[in-house]
Amino acid sequence: MNSAFSDSEMASFEDLFYKSLNKALISSKHAFSNNEWMTLKDSAKYAGVSYNTFMKFRELGLKICEIDGVKRVSRREIDKFLESHSF
Repeated sequence: MNSAFSDSEMASFEDLFYKSLNKALISSKHAFSNNEWMTLKDSAKYAGVSYNTFMKFRELGLKICEIDGVKRVSRREIDKFLESHSF
């Protein structure tokens, strides 16, 4: 089977792809780290769990700020909660 790309072209493409992917991942991490107070949905993403699992975290004692029906979670509070439940 003949390939449309040479081995060196394919290696260059793969290198470019991985560098681009890494840059995107780092960028998304910075987007989370710059927001001290997050929505519940963003907080679940930050914690790396589903929204339903995050709601269970609330039942286990994760502190949520609620003002006039608007709920926000501190990134520091999530980190503290996860650390206290690690073994």
